Amino acid sequence: QHPEDLFSPKAKLPFLTDMKARTSFLKKEGVDFVAPLSFSRELAQLDARSFICLLQKHLKMRRLVIGSDFALGHDRAGDTTALEKLGKEIGFKVTIVLPLEINGEVVSSTAIRQAMAAGDMPRVRKLAGHYFSLHGKVVPGTGRGEGLGFPTANLNVSKGQALPPDGVYASWAHINGEAYESLTNVGLCPTFDSTERTIETYIIDYSGDLYGNDLYVDMVGKLREEEKFDSIDDLKVQITDDIERGRKILESADGTKL
Repeated sequence: QHPEDLFSPKAKLPFLTDMKARTSFLKKEGVDFVAPLSFSRELAQLDARSFICLLQKHLKMRRLVIGSDFALGHDRAGDTTALEKLGKEIGFKVTIVLPLEINGEVVSSTAIRQAMAAGDMPRVRKLAGHYFSLHGKVVPGTGRGEGLGFPTANLNVSKGQALPPDGVYASWAHINGEAYESLTNVGLCPTFDSTERTIETYIIDYSGDLYGNDLYVDMVGKLREEEKFDSIDDLKVQITDDIERGRKILESADGTKL
């Protein structure tokens, strides 16, 4: 969990990627082994020296790679200066990585969250280096999409997953290693007066049964806000237009899973 979840539980910070995705990204960068730690009050009370000694004892750590504003240990006492000094004392090297900037903007989870909140998925991808992806099991829905002629895969994402603003998005749906053009609706489906926020993906040119399967959906670009239509026929016309506009966006968007 994020430290904020422990110290400010009411201001729960949604996560951008789940642990499975984070581990996958790290391994694609050449990391052989990932040891996740659950942040707890006991862990938060450890001073920097004690935590570093645990890394040396259990992981045989010889080098620590950190950002220039990084700090660990109780009260963030283990900043870069303290860690370099400790490394010389007990035998490990410290490599400090400078912030990555894109067009003068420092890449950070805060910047990515701000882009997400604005529904700016191209900017999210630029900053993160990959599409923002929603991941979860496909679960039964209301069946409304199928009744309209546009059957959707209803995604049950992890609790605490960050979501883009409500609306309709051009997306890539990844099934058995293949990327399919799709449209994803995030929101309340106001035409049907729904009160539950859902994630529904219409996968273009796909007719297989996905119930119970894991599905990754890459959010490429926002098409429009959610709307309440006067009739079902008006909604069908809009969905047809969404498909046409979504395909144009996806024509110039790489569907390769990054």
